[in-house]
Amino acid sequence: MSLSQVLQVFAVAAIVCNVATLSLVAVRRRGRNSAGRGVAVGARAVVGVAALLAAGATLGSLYLSEIAHLEPCRWCWFQRIAMYPLALVLVVGWLRRDRGVHLYGLPMCVAGAAMSTWHYLLQHFPDLEGATACSIASPCAVRYAWEFGFVSIPYMAGSVFVLVGALLIVSRHRS
Repeated sequence: MSLSQVLQVFAVAAIVCNVATLSLVAVRRRGRNSAGRGVAVGARAVVGVAALLAAGATLGSLYLSEIAHLEPCRWCWFQRIAMYPLALVLVVGWLRRDRGVHLYGLPMCVAGAAMSTWHYLLQHFPDLEGATACSIASPCAVRYAWEFGFVSIPYMAGSVFVLVGALLIVSRHRS
């Protein structure tokens, strides 16, 4: 599979994350109006899905840098600093059946989503950050991927951070 095909698969996955997030929000809003309806899913299962998403994003970013040889920029590294431990925390929390795992995961999701949003904005408006902020070898405004006219790597990461955060909020209410 070529790099462009892999990036297309990742872009579709990001859009699926967006649809899942919107669906989750819609179900939660509707659930408040019609108590007792819907499928009951336990907090542990929700955390398990969140852990799989974070682990998948971690493996995806490692694929892009270590196998596809795309050099991560400064903001990519910041997002990795949030995503990699998030995956580990969620897997351990899921294995230990920790009902408070959202307390550890949500701050990482919020920070990661904020960094992804800023990085995505830099790709649209490179002048937002001075020329000295990113390296010449790996500038932050470069778009290694630009699928469907809007999906870049920071967009992909942000999509996962937001969905995982939403799932952790749901798990908090179910535990």
